[in-house]
Amino acid sequence: QVQLQASGGGPVQTGSFLRLSCAASGRTSSRWVMAWFRQAPGKEREFVAAINWSGGTTDYAASVKGRFTISRDTAKIAVYLQMNNLKPKDTAVYYCEAEGTLIRSSWSMVTGYDYWGQGTQVTVSS
Repeated sequence: QVQLQASGGGPVQTGSFLRLSCAASGRTSSRWVMAWFRQAPGKEREFVAAINWSGGTTDYAASVKGRFTISRDTAKIAVYLQMNNLKPKDTAVYYCEAEGTLIRSSWSMVTGYDYWGQGTQVTVSS
């Protein structure tokens, strides 16, 4: 059994910042690829960012590159998302996800991850 618990969301204004956290528990692995996805009302879930097991390789969606930074704590099996210069279009529920065998070319695939948890709501007002 694997649990991924995301936290850190909330209501903010345009230009603000938030730091999301996701802690894993249960049958975890320090070798997981970990990622953040988001889903806005009425829209499909979309890729935000991903990071490999060592933290040395990251990928970002074009819409967040330069504003968001993903990082991880390998000892704690935790992943973070620093979100700067937030915009109303960033409003969504943010989910952290994890997978042990995903190759980099598949990191952005919504269906690529075996583990995900309850999301955390981020609401950016103009």
